[in-house]
Amino acid sequence: MHHRNLTCPAPRPDLDTDVPALLIRLDQNPFHHGTLGAVRSLGRAGIEVHTLVESPASPVNRSRYVHRAHRWPSGGPSTARLYMTLCQVAERIGRRAVLVPMDDVSAIVVAALEERLADSYLMAGQPPGLPERVADKAELARVCHATGVPHPTTVIPESADEAADAAAGLGTPVVAKWSRPWLLPRATGLRSTTLVHTPDEARALFEQSGRAGSRLLLQRHLAGGRDTDWFFHGCFGEGAVCLIGGAGRKELSWPVGTGLTAVGTWLPNDEVEATSRKLAERLGYRGILDLDYRRDHATGTYHLLDFNPRPGAQFRLFTDGAGLDVVRALHLDLTGRQVEVPLPQPGRVFVAENYALLSGMATAAATGPRIRTRRGRTRRLYRSPETAWFASDDPAPFAAMTAAWLGRGGMKGLRRLRPRPTIVAAL
Repeated sequence: MHHRNLTCPAPRPDLDTDVPALLIRLDQNPFHHGTLGAVRSLGRAGIEVHTLVESPASPVNRSRYVHRAHRWPSGGPSTARLYMTLCQVAERIGRRAVLVPMDDVSAIVVAALEERLADSYLMAGQPPGLPERVADKAELARVCHATGVPHPTTVIPESADEAADAAAGLGTPVVAKWSRPWLLPRATGLRSTTLVHTPDEARALFEQSGRAGSRLLLQRHLAGGRDTDWFFHGCFGEGAVCLIGGAGRKELSWPVGTGLTAVGTWLPNDEVEATSRKLAERLGYRGILDLDYRRDHATGTYHLLDFNPRPGAQFRLFTDGAGLDVVRALHLDLTGRQVEVPLPQPGRVFVAENYALLSGMATAAATGPRIRTRRGRTRRLYRSPETAWFASDDPAPFAAMTAAWLGRGGMKGLRRLRPRPTIVAAL
């Protein structure tokens, strides 16, 4: 799909509009609104945007700001195929482009291919192996220990008996995670994260290790609730200097209490922001990151749960008063342009319409969704929010998403609203 002769907003003078961008995502998720956010952010700034996602028919590719949607080769994306495909796409683009991975797997593979692709693409230039290290849940626990960043107590059992003993020692319920969730075969039905309630459930889950493709971790469960789930999005330049960043709080998530951000608010949080910057500096991180935290009710400490070496799906929440966000900051940085001092807009609200609907239904908020401010007051959500899908200047992706989601994703989500027993070993 190749759109021509579109009328786009006047480009910002500080962005180099001669340098195109390629957004790549290996995760086969047509409802990934973060990719659409990146398309619109760069496209509205006058950047020529190319995509390499699961299908040219993806709702993302219906955007007027997609210059060209490139196809995956048949047979699925292995590292070798990805390298060949990226070389072919570079030839079609015809000039060096900024390469923006939109999921963990893409970030890991692109980092491994960086030297071989350097003549065709501008990339963040991470320390060797860093994206894979921080995306791996087991390695992240070690990184947190080494850098002094709070992290839930984690055990990596070596046997089913050790898994049962660890669950008993940590105190049930306990959080079970596969260390490399991107390796989970879809056919297994296993989830990347599961809450287990007995030692026997932990034992049964460990016995699925051969099918999961990576190691099982057991973590102390930090109870959720109001004001517990936070995130940090940032873009870091050379020397791990934070070019733009901000902390936000999950108001609604899907699945409820454990999933992605359905509704989020930009709220200053000194502890989350300082911890995130310290961690990036200690690692020498460069590029975009998305960190998830949970506050321990008992101590008030914010524990790092996940480190995603790419843009978070709700990154457009952190758009400053001049339109700068982490994706635009990356483009500026990699093209040698100056990133101006950000103009924060705390209080902005982000809504992923499809997931907010399901989460709102699940929480059965009779008076409408509300959030509590840090001073204890409440106010309604959705007042002039940043929406994930709907945009008056670009309505086609919303229509395509709605049709596809009602046909597939929505029905799956509605089934999750029904009461059901906890299933652990195979889901």
